[in-house]
Amino acid sequence: MARLLKAKKEHIGLSPHEIHFRGEKKIDAVLLRVMDYDSENLDEFQAKDINEVIKFNQTSTTTWLNIDGLHDEKMMSEIANQFEMDSLILADIMNTHARPKIQEYDNCIYISLKMIQYDDSQNYISTENIVILIKENILLSFQEKKGDVFDPLRERVRKSKKRLRNSGTDYLAFAIMDIIFDNYNYIISQIGEKIESLEEDLLNNAHESILEEINNFKKEIIYLHKSIKPCREIVMELLKMDSELLEDSVYVHFEDLKNNLNQAIESLESYREILSDQLMIYHTTISSKLNDIIKFLTVFSVIFIPLTFIAGVYGTNFENLPELHYKYSYFIMLGVMLALAISMIFYFKKKKWL
Repeated sequence: MARLLKAKKEHIGLSPHEIHFRGEKKIDAVLLRVMDYDSENLDEFQAKDINEVIKFNQTSTTTWLNIDGLHDEKMMSEIANQFEMDSLILADIMNTHARPKIQEYDNCIYISLKMIQYDDSQNYISTENIVILIKENILLSFQEKKGDVFDPLRERVRKSKKRLRNSGTDYLAFAIMDIIFDNYNYIISQIGEKIESLEEDLLNNAHESILEEINNFKKEIIYLHKSIKPCREIVMELLKMDSELLEDSVYVHFEDLKNNLNQAIESLESYREILSDQLMIYHTTISSKLNDIIKFLTVFSVIFIPLTFIAGVYGTNFENLPELHYKYSYFIMLGVMLALAISMIFYFKKKKWL
């Protein structure tokens, strides 16, 4: 199935406000994970239903509600109603194939990103849609399935990290985005090591399997670029945004995000150029090998042309060939042919054609 653009015929004509799951079901039951904290206290649990987390909508503490699974349209509607989410926001959350974007609403900031997973054995990249909603005292994050990428951040909250526990949802959003972008750079470095190792194999033994690897890596790099490049626009919008939900102190951290993304995008562009160069090296190497083969066959043919001519002359059925009846004619002919062949080989080597 196409990864660069996923669209289904049944989605054509649907209202942008319609609550309809546009994606693939990746988890059986929706999980609601809650972390409510301030500088002194932490309350962490897995909620059974949305009613258990409604109270945190009005508290002065910072609350992180993470929803794993987006396919339950009824529960998603309940979440939207309880947290006063616009229907457009909910429709965007449930469209897992949407392009990453940022949008400011009256009571929240909507950010959608792509979480990237890399299958090292298959050299295959898959993505998961991540949505972050920044509200005054609560941050909602939506994932397609349960994952462990945010576990280091949860551990930081549990260990009462001063900066994180004393900050609001804007800093929490930065921390989530920072993990996602760090993951980008980590995956790019993993793929980059494999791309760079191809060059040695390419020079030593340029076979068809290497060409297939190069083409596969090119596809994955293009797919990565499609998922990561829009994030730079998101961060630039955050830096320009004048919102009551963002403290002045958090903008310096958004600058760090921009630098992280610039590094990721520059690395992608570099590896794309390396792959193009490797593809050129492959074709040049194959052409060179083909030229060597043709040169060898040509020289071989040229050596045998005069020998074939001599054999052809004395292989005719005419009786009036004086040399035919001479006692040593056969050996003389072989000697002449051998001398001629050796002379031609010596001449070709002197000209460096062999």
